[in-house]
Amino acid sequence: MDESWHIADFRAPPGLGNRHVQTLLPRCLPRPAVRWAGEILELPDGDFVELAWAQPAPFEADAPILVLFHGLEGSIESPYARELLNAAAGLGWRAVLMHFRGCGEHTNRLPRAYHSGDTADARWLIDQLSQRYPRALKVAAGVSLGGNMLTKLVAESGGQCLDLAGAIVISAPLDLAACADTLNQGVARLYERHLLASLKQKMAGRLARGELPLALGPRELASLASLRAYDDAVTAPLHGFDGAADYYRRASAGPLLADVTLPMLMLHADDDPFMPPALFARFPRPSPAVRVELAHHGGHVGFVEWRDGRPASWLARRVARQLTAWHAPRARR
Repeated sequence: MDESWHIADFRAPPGLGNRHVQTLLPRCLPRPAVRWAGEILELPDGDFVELAWAQPAPFEADAPILVLFHGLEGSIESPYARELLNAAAGLGWRAVLMHFRGCGEHTNRLPRAYHSGDTADARWLIDQLSQRYPRALKVAAGVSLGGNMLTKLVAESGGQCLDLAGAIVISAPLDLAACADTLNQGVARLYERHLLASLKQKMAGRLARGELPLALGPRELASLASLRAYDDAVTAPLHGFDGAADYYRRASAGPLLADVTLPMLMLHADDDPFMPPALFARFPRPSPAVRVELAHHGGHVGFVEWRDGRPASWLARRVARQLTAWHAPRARR
């Protein structure tokens, strides 16, 4: 392996290494009881996103900040969100999750939603945090869809254009077309159906109220049987793409890995059921700023290990270690 590629130190507990067990197990385990406060962040186009700030927040204005971007149909209630916010808060960081448009408690205003390459809202949030907390070190983390979005944002922005000390990308579908096809095969279709049900339920009400400029009705929406079909009929036309293929090509962040100049940690499992095998072999070699840690097992945003006599989140432990490493040089100044 060259300097970009490393074997992750994650080890699945005996009997719990199966990709589907790892993917589903976080939903079955107790989640940290994270207290949080909501905020509506107004956007330049007249829409808004909902923020969830871990509480209690640090008193110091220069306390480091973790900004978390969730996955497809995720939220503050997602198991990984609770684990990662709790880990950051436990280190004394100011931790905030940005809900993508329509993923919080309220329906967004404009006739659009969110997608894997939608970087503008994340950039706006980071810029706002830079104004509020100019002296604070800031790190962004993205999970699944949020990880692809964050990779694209960092690659296209350049290392000097974002007020970030680093980025952490977890289980990101960096080739959206290949991942959509993978989710439409075999056992993975169970995950696809779950995601589709959530997406269609959210869109059905807006279609019925005439809020969306789409050439389909509730019956056609209900008949969409794959994520690719949904993206072709809903995601692409809502966001200015010429169909799903155009959306996948323009929004996939994998081809941009060589352009990343900001320190980036990427965590990925070889057995992720959302991804095709050897995902990273499809892309150019990452830049020297990127450290890819590959685990043999871990599933999709799973990475449940055995610690202190019980199952626990390796992701939270690994992310906490990285946050500490990036903050330590500044703390010593």
